[in-house]
Amino acid sequence: MSAIVAQSLGKSYNGSTQALSDLTLQVPQGGVCGFLGPNGAGKTTTVKLLTGLLRPTSGECSVMGLSPQTEPEKVHALCGVMTETARMYGTMTGQQNLEFFGETAGLVRAQAKERAELMLRSLDLWEAREQKANQYSTGMMQRLSLARALMHEPQVLFLDEPTSGLDPESAQAVNEMITSLAKKSGVTVFLCTHQLRYAQDLCSTYGILHRGKMVLQGSFATLCEGAGCHIKAGILTDTEQTLPGFVKNGEYWETEIASEAEMPAILRDLIAQDIPVYEARLIRPTLEDVYFSFLQSQEVAK
Repeated sequence: MSAIVAQSLGKSYNGSTQALSDLTLQVPQGGVCGFLGPNGAGKTTTVKLLTGLLRPTSGECSVMGLSPQTEPEKVHALCGVMTETARMYGTMTGQQNLEFFGETAGLVRAQAKERAELMLRSLDLWEAREQKANQYSTGMMQRLSLARALMHEPQVLFLDEPTSGLDPESAQAVNEMITSLAKKSGVTVFLCTHQLRYAQDLCSTYGILHRGKMVLQGSFATLCEGAGCHIKAGILTDTEQTLPGFVKNGEYWETEIASEAEMPAILRDLIAQDIPVYEARLIRPTLEDVYFSFLQSQEVAK
């Protein structure tokens, strides 16, 4: 069973403009799915539909086999949600907030206290546990919001820009926790983010939204193929002649190759032509390359 399923899911707020159109998606259990797209692409609308905060105009969806529209309480019991803007009770301390939300999620008081203390220590908030939430910095509030989402040990975790406002050390700690949750605890993480370099390190599958439509989804290899981004061989040489089949990019001559196994033959061929090779490198596409290449092609095709 997939953790998250959407079939022809659509949402219109005014009856004419589609915020989300014909979204079909399957997210396997126990991994991190990066949900990518520019502002207004429909990412937040998708999360609200999957968590039962909105009703779809068309199509259907499920989380762990449950319908967010007909069984929202059961879905909420299995899910944790962290939005980009943390919402806490400002006059309550960090620990009081976590204990309160833990009890509303079904934990008894002793369990909520124990779990809150664990989360505060794990996210480096222990020293600020008695501080009122309205005195927290933006980064501290983000970590407290993540702690709240994890209080009841959810099976599915929806995260909207979880490292927004965090310093590099805190962001790394949060990313390590996300990876650990997916790999060691089997939690399914649905990660909405603009930080593509983090996403490439964290995610096992991806979905790219553009103007309310899913335009590309799958593994990183699938995304590369769909966006036409391939591995390249880069050659540094001082020859003044043009290398057939290569394109000059800065100091390097580059050519697309099907696999790393082609590199030895390329080097043998250059050496046979008495072309000096000072450095050879494999240039692999990044998620940023894939993302911007594909969105650019969508704009051109529009």
